[in-house]
Formats: sequence, structure tokens, C-alpha cells
Amino acid sequence: MKTSLLFLFFLVTLPVLAQTGDLVSYVNPLMGTAASTTRSAQKHGEGTEQLANVIPAVGRPFGMIQATPQTRTTEKKCLAPYYYKDDVTTGYRISHWLSGSCTQDYGSVTIMPLTGNLVTEPARYASPYDHATEISRPHLYKNYLTRYGLQTRITATLRCAMLQCKAARSDSLYFLIIPNSDKNKGYVHIDMAKREITGYNPVYRIYQGSGEPAGFSGYFVIRFDTPFLKSGTFSNNRLFDSATVRNAPDGGGFVGMKVEGGTTATLRIGTSFTSLEGARKNLAAEIGETDFDEIASQAQASWNKALAKIQVETQQEQDKTIFYTSLYHAMQHPRLMSDVDGSYPRFAGNYRNEHLAAGNYYDDFSMWDIYRAQLPLLEILDPDLINNCVRSLILKGQQGGWLPVFPCWNSYTAAMIGDHASAFIASAFNRGIRSYDVEAAYRLMRQNAFQVAPRPDYLNGKGRRALSTYLQYGYIPLEDSVWEAFHKREQVSRTLEYAFDDYALSTVARKLNKQADCNELLGRSQNYRQVFDSSARLMNGRWRDGSFYKPFQADKKLPFITEGTPRQYSFYVPQDIRGLAGLMGGRAMLEQSLDSLFLKNEYWHGNEPGHHIPFLYNYTASPYKTGERVAAILRDEYSNGPGGLSGNDDAGQMSAWYVFAAIGLYPADPVSGEYLLTTPLFSRMTLSLPNGKKLIIRVNKKDSLSNYIQSISWNGHAYTKNYLRHEDLLKGGEIIINVSNTPNKNWAGRVEDQPSSLTSEP
Repeated sequence: MKTSLLFLFFLVTLPVLAQTGDLVSYVNPLMGTAASTTRSAQKHGEGTEQLANVIPAVGRPFGMIQATPQTRTTEKKCLAPYYYKDDVTTGYRISHWLSGSCTQDYGSVTIMPLTGNLVTEPARYASPYDHATEISRPHLYKNYLTRYGLQTRITATLRCAMLQCKAARSDSLYFLIIPNSDKNKGYVHIDMAKREITGYNPVYRIYQGSGEPAGFSGYFVIRFDTPFLKSGTFSNNRLFDSATVRNAPDGGGFVGMKVEGGTTATLRIGTSFTSLEGARKNLAAEIGETDFDEIASQAQASWNKALAKIQVETQQEQDKTIFYTSLYHAMQHPRLMSDVDGSYPRFAGNYRNEHLAAGNYYDDFSMWDIYRAQLPLLEILDPDLINNCVRSLILKGQQGGWLPVFPCWNSYTAAMIGDHASAFIASAFNRGIRSYDVEAAYRLMRQNAFQVAPRPDYLNGKGRRALSTYLQYGYIPLEDSVWEAFHKREQVSRTLEYAFDDYALSTVARKLNKQADCNELLGRSQNYRQVFDSSARLMNGRWRDGSFYKPFQADKKLPFITEGTPRQYSFYVPQDIRGLAGLMGGRAMLEQSLDSLFLKNEYWHGNEPGHHIPFLYNYTASPYKTGERVAAILRDEYSNGPGGLSGNDDAGQMSAWYVFAAIGLYPADPVSGEYLLTTPLFSRMTLSLPNGKKLIIRVNKKDSLSNYIQSISWNGHAYTKNYLRHEDLLKGGEIIINVSNTPNKNWAGRVEDQPSSLTSEP
């Protein structure tokens, strides 16, 4: 009863805390930890596509680790460590889960506390817990293990964590230390004299090179404040007196101690991707002897500082919760991989380490997803991080020989499709974020775009998939099944995305005065036309002889489309929407095609290729329809409950869409530096820009149902365009948007008020 009252008090006081500047209190990390309940997911999602696969991650923005309660005991692909529907806790994991993904955890370690008799079988030691007493925040997670009478708390730094267990009664207290290797390759060593447990969990590749060593491990050092009275190891539920266990099936270590009722045991956990010594250094630098509450307070301050870069005002508390939870999700990745001394595992490096003289090294770029909105959001909020990310990509390319297209697990993967590391670098470059070797970056991007990787490299995941046929035909014909890839076939989607990547690289070539490259790449950026079937007025698969696939079905998932349908993917020409409109028959037909997609309920928000679609009305004579569609998506596809995300969050892309849309902007073409406008969700927003300036956006609504822009002024001057440019946004000032409940068909409906697409100068 007492804990329930405390929890009720916690809920009641959330708005009060937030009003005093604690934006963390608006974040609900449990949002998205259950199967999606949104309309889009119910119609279009299948299997894991209906899971956002986020976890109640405790850590720091873009940190090396996420500490999380664990309800699943494996590092299996597409299985997150925590699901809300599970009713037992099986430990507390120091995780490297790629937030919101269908990938797998790697190099993680789990710590499970238990009282009474020692057991090592998950089904026997799992403890029930009650969601009513569960407290989840970005800086702190707390729950009560009812089976053991243990109140647990966990907090974290960038590379380290602290776990506390408070005993309700006097008893024996054990801790199981489990390296979560599905290949039974973990190592644990116990030093009773030092009250220390060390170990590691080797990392293995997935996708291209699946099952091969990734060339590094997740290392950990755990220090206890309470002496051990007993220790040992286990494997397959058998106990051993040894201090070391290595490569044992279902193996790990354990320590035991006596605790009095009301006393607390504290664990300090250092991690590294380079070595045990690196983990020790990280632990000494980030935690040392600092107490738990101080570390939690520092973590809370870190998140508040990050979240405060965008401050929103509204009377709708739920909208504010969804917004700051989305911003939190968008600040999980890319992942910090370097130690406090600059050491990091060499990319695809076979257990070799490198050292940075300055800055940080990052990995886990879910690049097919995050180049669209998540990275552009960070380009506004944190250009220093973006510079570090681009430098990290250049290092990967130099160390591995090719710029990776989807670098995760510090390895080549060839996962998904496209070559969007190039699109991301071009996006940063065009926004003036250039604290890196631009020529080195260009050489790597150009190599991907113009050279077919030698066979051994290609099989290892290097280079663009199916580049040879793309260059030969101007599209990838259906005869090329793209066997050497995790995603096979998908020829039309690959063609469309390569055309965008070619456009992206052309913008860099033009600014670097590489005119021949620019001209060729601009020509290739039009390759989307090669797969446009004029008889269907949609994209379609095409054979080598030029004929199109039959029978064509616009709304069926076909093998030449990536995770979607031809109708959904036909709008993926963000570099040249006007050209696409011309193919469809003009602006009126583009609008009609967009209307058809939404009226047929074929828009699928749960996957990334369509995220720009609602904003494409800004290229038509009816830009007000963008406001209608975006408002419906904000309302229908997000909520603050466990099922509140409509698909894989994919390293924060789904959440970044909400952040952008809620403040009335979206980078439909993320390379151009243009943000298409729509009606913001909030009455007032303040963006604190890295240059020290502020951009204030105020919305004057006639009533709560108003959703149509009537007029805009910027610093007192009328603004008629339906987009903002990045360099103008950075100037700050005040934008006032007047909104009514009836469409203003004259607002920004003229071509000259709309973004110029491919012809614009980034």
C-alpha cells in the first residue's frame, strides 16, 4: 500500500516537476515497449514490424551503453531485452541494443540479484514485478523484485552504470553475472580480495559476414561495496568452485554475501569495447567513488540540458510527454564507441585498437532510417556531434577500404539498401558542418558511387549492391536478384535510393568544383524515371529488355519493393518532386495521387520510406493538405502508452519524425537544407541553436480545432514560402503562424512559394 501511494504521488507531481525545468519528468521510456496499437500498424505491419522495439534505456545521450531491466535472456536477432507485456524480471542488462531495431544486442552483460537459495536457471530465478511500482526515466530505473524483497535502482554515465539493491529483510544475497553470448563464448573472472568481477562477451557480425567475429568484445569490470562470502561459476545449471569460467554453455559467475534488512548493496560497472583496462579507466573517470544519487543527478542534468534545446508550450500534457519521449528516443544513437582516453576498436579491425587525439568515435548508424530525419534533427541541435559522426565514418572507410553503407557492430553489414552514408555526409556538408577532411570524405563517397568492389570485398559487404547493373542499365533489372545481400531483389527501391544518393553526391561535387562528376551524377539522379511505368503512373519492376513487370499490383508487397508496395514507394523521389509530378501528369495529378494513397488507407507510417509523403502536398496547389495529414498522423500514430509507436523506431527515426512534425518542419529532401512547413502542434516553441541564437515559433489559433495556416510572419515581415532554409533557420528570430479552422487555398499554393527541388542550390 505504501509503495502504491508513493507511485501515485510520483505521477501526480510530474507536471509540477516539469514546470520547474525538469523536462526529464515528461519522458516515458516505456512508450513503445509493447506491440503497436496504431491504425497504420494494424493494417500494414507484420510480425516484428508491429514492435517499436525500444527499451526503457537508462544512460546519457548517445552513450556507449543503455542500462535496462531485462525480461528476455538472449541476444537473439529482433528480440529486445525488455517487453512491457512480460511479467518477470530476469536481471539488469548493460546493453548495446540498437534502439527500436530488428537487429540484436551484442557484447552485453546481465546482473541478476536474488535472495535465499542460489539458483542459476532463468526460469527458476526470474522474479515477478509490478508495473504499478515501476519507475522509468532516462536517468533512473527502479522496480521491486517481489520474489526476493529487493528494491533495485540503476543509473548510468556515458560508459558506466551503477546498480543498487536494497533488501527488505535479512538474508543471503547473491548476484549472477552473465555474459549474454548466444555462442557460449563469454568469460567471467572473480577476484574476492578486490571485490571485483571482470569479463567480456565477444561480438559477432550479422547480415553480411553473419556469424564471423566482429573483431572486438564488450568488456566489463564490476566492483562491489560489500565483501563476498561465497563465489563460484556455473554452466548448464551446474555450480563450480572455480573463479573463472570461459566459453561455457549458459555460463557465468556468482558471488554471495549476507545483508541485513534495510541495507543496500551497490555495484559500480565499467564497460569498454577495447579492453578490461579500458573498462577500468572508464569506471575510474566517470564514477570512481561517487555515490549513486550524485550519478543519477548528473544523468538527469545531462538529459535536461539535451531536451531543453527544444522547449514547447501547450495545455495538452500528453502531447508534451510524447514530444519529449520522442526527443529522448532520437538521442540514443549513433553510439559512442571510444574510451575516455580516446581508444576505440578499429573498424572491421580483428581485435586491433586505435586512438583518437581528440573527439569521439561513433558507430551503430542505422543509416537506411536515420539519414531521413534523425540525423538532420541533430544537424540543427548538435553540429559538434555530427562532425564527430562524419569523422567516424571517414575513419571506417579508411580503415576498411570502403565507406560502409550501414555500419553497425563496428563492421560492414550491407544491411538494407541504398548508400546513405553518402547522403548523410552530403547533408552535413551542405549545412556548413565541415570540421573533417572533406576531400577524404569525397574520395570515399565517390568510390562507392563509381567503383564496383572486387569480389572478396563485395562478399564482405563493401560497396553498393548491384552497382554494375545499375550503371549498365540506369536501373537494376529484375534479372539481377542481388543475392549477396541480406535484403535480396528489391530492384526498384534500390534504383530509387541510388538515384537519390547520386543526387546527394552531386551537390558535394558541385561545391568542390568537380564538374564532370557533378554532371554525371546529376544525370544518374534522374534514373528514377527508368522505373516509372507510365501506364500505371507508378514505379514498377523492369526487365533487361525494358518491359515492365506484369501483372502489376499497386497495393501489394512485391519482391522488387523494400518493405512496402509500389504505390507507397512511388513517391520516393525527394530530390526531384517536380520531375515526379511531371511524370504523373502535373501538379494536379501529384495531388490526386497523394489523395488516393491516403483515401485508400495505403499510407504506412510504420516504415521509413514514406515519412516524407505527407509533406509533398507542399509541392501542389493545396499545401494546406499537409496540415491535415500531419495532424492526423500525430494524433493516430503516436501515444504515450506502451503501444504508442507504429513500427520499429529504428534508432530514433520514427521519433524524430514526430519531433519535426510537431514543431511544424520536415526535411523531405534531407540533403537540400530545406524544411517543409506545416502547422505546429504546440502554441509556442523555442529552439536554442548551437550558435547561441534562438528561434521562437508562435502559433495563433482561432480555436483548438484550427489546423490551417492563414499567414506567416518572420521578425515582423510577411513570409509567403512554405519552407525554411537551414541557413535562415540559424539566424533565429520569431516566426508567428496564424492558423484558422478553414483552408486558405491561396497560402503558398503558387509554384514560386514552394521549394525548387532538384534545381535548388544547397
